[in-house]
Amino acid sequence: MSHRFSFLLEIPAAPPEEAHRHFAGKLAFETDPADVHLDLERKTADFALVDVRSAEAYADMHIPGALHMAARAIHEASVAPLRGKLVVVYCWSISCNGSTRAAAKLSALGLSVKEMIGGLDAWVREGYPVEGRLPKDVSFDEYSRRHHA
Repeated sequence: MSHRFSFLLEIPAAPPEEAHRHFAGKLAFETDPADVHLDLERKTADFALVDVRSAEAYADMHIPGALHMAARAIHEASVAPLRGKLVVVYCWSISCNGSTRAAAKLSALGLSVKEMIGGLDAWVREGYPVEGRLPKDVSFDEYSRRHHA
């Protein structure tokens, strides 16, 4: 019987203790749209949801209740209203690193922060509500093209 090469097993899995540290650590830095939506809906967590995209993109479409703070505009004075809260940041999608940049700046200024994985794209694809000046029937893909053209 011949053994076939396995890409999955080429690098062995980490021991369970190491895997637990890794995945628990990852959850300390990230959250997802479902958890954010539930906590917003239930009002169970004291956190600030921050959209870090451009002012124009935010005005067109954003998550209800989200504050706007462009990633490049984050500085000591601008974060004063966020102090004492967990800050959850989001940007466009998984291919956008604006929320990662914002999270790095916020944490450097001493704030607790998590990144919402998938960004606004994941939020919309999961069917959660948005608000803004664009028609409610505009597709996220069309909206994204308007801002990335």
